[in-house]
Amino acid sequence: MLNSVIVVDDEASILSAVEQWLSLSGFSVQLFPRADECLAHLPAHFPGVIISDVRMPGMDGLQLLERLQADDPDLPVILLTGHGDVPMAVEAMRSGAYDFLEKPFTPQHLLGSLRRALEKRQLVLENRRLHEQADLKSRLEDTLLGMSQGLQALRRQVLDLASLPVNVLIRGETGSGKERVARCLHDFGPRAGKPFVALNCAAIPESLFEAELFGHESGAFTGAQGKRIGKLEYANGGTVFLDEIESMPLAQQAKLLRVIQEQKLERLGANQSISVDLRIIAATKPDLLEEARAGRFREDLAYRLNVAELRLAPLRERREDIPLLFQHFARAAGEKLGRVAPPLSGAQLAQLLSHDWPGNVRELANAAERHALGLGAPNIEVAPAGRSLGEQIEAFEAQCLRAALRQHGGEIKAVMETLQLPRRTLNEKMQRHGLVREDFIGR
Repeated sequence: MLNSVIVVDDEASILSAVEQWLSLSGFSVQLFPRADECLAHLPAHFPGVIISDVRMPGMDGLQLLERLQADDPDLPVILLTGHGDVPMAVEAMRSGAYDFLEKPFTPQHLLGSLRRALEKRQLVLENRRLHEQADLKSRLEDTLLGMSQGLQALRRQVLDLASLPVNVLIRGETGSGKERVARCLHDFGPRAGKPFVALNCAAIPESLFEAELFGHESGAFTGAQGKRIGKLEYANGGTVFLDEIESMPLAQQAKLLRVIQEQKLERLGANQSISVDLRIIAATKPDLLEEARAGRFREDLAYRLNVAELRLAPLRERREDIPLLFQHFARAAGEKLGRVAPPLSGAQLAQLLSHDWPGNVRELANAAERHALGLGAPNIEVAPAGRSLGEQIEAFEAQCLRAALRQHGGEIKAVMETLQLPRRTLNEKMQRHGLVREDFIGR
């Protein structure tokens, strides 16, 4: 239950009495003698109620109400009035004030109005939160494409972790989309407006690693002309994505560990520490703890990086996502080239579903671009070894069901007619493939 209250009144005796009443009733109270001071200290999306006198020097209560209404029309404002101000207060309620209390008022009268206002505020904020979550979920679905159970679980994990101030380790094969997931963790969290800095640890020569990460002062080493801000310092307030973290030299691992522990760094050749606020997202293909046991990675750093872990399934383990991803990449390539990608034939679709995609999403995107260019069938070799005919049929069936559900916005009767299936059979197949009609409504 919300319990935050701001009281604005130029009379010290009123402020003192109201604070005492509300504090004894369990409310968190802030007091301001002037309206402009209230506005200067009012946080965005204030989770509470404003109580304000009408007649005050400088900005009065009605002007304060107008300013508050402009920023947040749903913020409850209770006005305190003298006898002669009642008509004015009634007019203010028509303009958006929640309630008014005529002085002198009893504690019971004030508490009753305040509790009703806080209940309303709680409902408003909860409704906003649900709308924001739905919007984030929709945006994430457009960014991390796929309807497989594994991909849906990944999106839920990303939304949960995006808002948390913890380091994340992403495990996945080459081309499985680790950087895209890292970008989502940044873009859907509170650091979205700050820098996102991506580094591939395997692509940086060991001799340049320290200067690249930590920067350097002028003359720190031969050829160091002028001061240079390192990637970690540049990302202050934001996120650093370290891909192929297992390739980081051991000496730099120790320095990165210190940055994570102390949130401070030193440029190469400097003696002064610089405070930084960073979230580290690392990505790796091998198990970092196994690398540590082999002496190739610091175990203490592995634990610091792996506060939370996300595992990305290879494309061969979520084949039902292949047609949707292929169509997306082909359409994007076609738009870039100013042409319409040709449709896939049934044989080509079967070929896509049968291929093992060792290069994962990156390989699939390349095949889709070639298809959009009109270079014939996707340039892949079918490798169904280890994948039975039944498994391939199941993947194809799941894709057909998903396409029909998406086409008809989850309307079961229309899907039954399109696929010529009785309701019971359709329900059984949807349940077997983990499909829920609500996921397709409005899509």
